[in-house]
Parts: sequence; structure tokens; C-alpha cells
Amino acid sequence: MRILNVTQSYAPFYEFGGPPVKVRALAEGLAKRGHAVTVLTADWGIDKRLPPAELLSAQRSPFGWRVDDSGVQAIYVPTWFHHRALSWNPAVKRYCRARLQNFDVVHIFGLYDLLGPAVAKACREQGVPYVIEPIGMFRPIVRNVFLKRLYHALLGRPMFRAAKAVIATAELEIAELESGGISRDKIVLRRNGVEAPVTWPERGTFRKELGVSSSAKIILFLGRLSSKKSPDLLLQAFASLPETSSGEPAQLVIAGPDEGEMKARLEQLARRLGVDSRVHFPGALFGARKWAAYRDAEVFVLPSQNENFGNTAAEAVAAGTPVVVTDQCGIAPLLADQAALVVPHDRTPIAEAIGRILREPQLRERLSAGCEALAARLGWEEPVRQMEELYGKLAPRQEPGAK
Repeated sequence: MRILNVTQSYAPFYEFGGPPVKVRALAEGLAKRGHAVTVLTADWGIDKRLPPAELLSAQRSPFGWRVDDSGVQAIYVPTWFHHRALSWNPAVKRYCRARLQNFDVVHIFGLYDLLGPAVAKACREQGVPYVIEPIGMFRPIVRNVFLKRLYHALLGRPMFRAAKAVIATAELEIAELESGGISRDKIVLRRNGVEAPVTWPERGTFRKELGVSSSAKIILFLGRLSSKKSPDLLLQAFASLPETSSGEPAQLVIAGPDEGEMKARLEQLARRLGVDSRVHFPGALFGARKWAAYRDAEVFVLPSQNENFGNTAAEAVAAGTPVVVTDQCGIAPLLADQAALVVPHDRTPIAEAIGRILREPQLRERLSAGCEALAARLGWEEPVRQMEELYGKLAPRQEPGAK
């Protein structure tokens, strides 16, 4: 099959969070299965981000930079204007007029951008089937709620109405979609996966980077510093923790790209709570640094007030690190009592769960063993096969043996 993925952000722009990781994993997985996969995305400065050797292999196309990697062709359309993660990319319409008919199916990731609606409109006009994956954005709950509702009224409704399928990553997201008027018959449940490293960083690597002793207990949060993910709630819970059994105060690491000056507010809150000397802000962590952080943490915490899945929690499990996750995260039922303690979105139960894992060795060992058992089932193979089956049902009938 010939598949077009449409996403506001793609590799190597991992500072945008989970979407670039998810889209790349699905695209490369489908390419390995013999399909022709193209990713259409905004250009956030690809010529400045790619290493010189990779930039030499990139090409200028009539629609923007073209990069071929791991069997996937990525088209980075020029960005004329952007505000935060929203961009205006006029070349998208030209691309659709010239290339859209070459594809059997289109997969649109995310909402509240202008790429998805433009491609969806072209699909409707040209009769190309498309699916939408809102990636947890369907229900507006933080930042510019009025504008997001306006987006749904003007662009979202016609886009969803004509979609052949809508992808949800957990039962929690299915409920949100249904409450927003999406027919259950149109919703397809497909979890996210984890791409664990082939070789793991040596334990203690991240501790050395932070300057933290080998006996200190590290509590880790990793993700965008946004109000939706509630790092402030975790900070309040951390400040209420009693001293650990080792007698050495626990350390909190809040890692991730800043959003809306959240980092400054967290630093101010840490000072007010009197724990600023034990709170670390290493910024966004990628690659080996990210996995080193998971490996050195005693517990990983995902305190989000709403999360369609929770990729970072799955990554922590892959690294063997016990998790505390709120019941507002889609991944919670998958991890509950085996690799994670699931708690309400409230400071006190979050603090109690963290304290238990830090103080009770047997509990931590049980959850660590659960991580090992679950990790083998969290890869991308199953999600890739599900997408292949769905696209096959939606794509126009092909000649036998055609890909």
C-alpha cells in the first residue's frame, strides 16, 4: 500500500513530545513490512537540525526538504508563520493537488493545527480515504479552550465527519470521543508502543550527570512541562514526603521541554516549599540520556490530569522502573498493580504511592518484576500490524500481490 502520514511535528523535532516518536515508529514499522510510506510535516528548521552528513543526503523537492530514512520518505513543507506548535504551511495545498492521488490511504495525527484540515479537505475532494488519530487532543481542557472549541466548529467537525476511522489509544479516550459525538462504530482502539534501546546505558550515568549520590532515591518526571501533565502537583506531593529510610533526602527530577513558562513557575514553587535544593531541571532528555534517567530512577511518576495513553510511563516500564500513574491516564489499566500504582489526580495519594515504593523494598521488587513481564508486550509490532489491517480494509481494491 501507499500510505501518507500527516503530522505537525516529526523526527528529528522530538521536543514536541510523543507525536514525532509515535509517527516515526509506525511509519518505519510499516515500511519494513513492504509498504511505501511518506510523512508530510512542517519544517521547523530541518536544514539546521540535521547533522552535516545527513543533510548532504537530503534533497530539495518542489514542496520542501525531502529526507529518506529507514525506508520512509519525509517531506518538510516550508513554514511561513508559526505560533508555539501551530504553523502555516501554504505548500500543503500544492502538495495535495500534485501528489495526494498517489496514495491509497491517509493517516492524520493530532488536532489544532492547519495541516490536518487542509489534507482532510483535499482527501474529501479527491475521494482518498483517511483516518484521524487525535493523540489525546480531542477534548479541550487546557490553554486556549475557546479557540480550540472554535477550531472544532469550523474545521474539526467536517474533518471527523468524513473520516473512515478515528484511532483511540485507550478506553479513556474512547469515552471522550463518544461523549464528543463520534460514533463508536467509527472508533478503532490501538495502543501505543515502546521502542526500547538495543543496549542500555550503564546504571549511575544519569546520577553522575546530576551530581547525585549513589544512595539518593530519585523520583522522575519526564514529559512536556505543561499544566495538563501536572508537574506542579508532583512537586507538592514531593515536598510532603517524609525522610527516606536511608536518611538521605529524596531527589526529584523534572525533565522535559518547557511550555508556557511552566519551568519558572515550578522553580518558584520549589523555593516556596523549601525543596529547591533537591529538585533538578535537566531540560529535555533524548536518546541515551533519556534511558539513563529511567534506569537511575527509583520511581517514575506520571501525574497528568488527562492523558490519552502515557508513552513515558510505558518507557519507564521498559526500563524496569516502577511507576505511579493517575487514573486519568489511558495506560493506567494496562499497568495497574503489575508495574504501577494507580492513584487519583490528587497530591496526597500521589505522595502516599511514591512513599510506599521508596520505603517498601518488597513492593518495589514486585513492581520491577511486573515491568519485566510487561515490557515484552509493549513493542510496536502489534500496533503496526493493526494499522496495516485497518489500512487494507480502507484502501481501494488492489491487484493481487500489490503493495
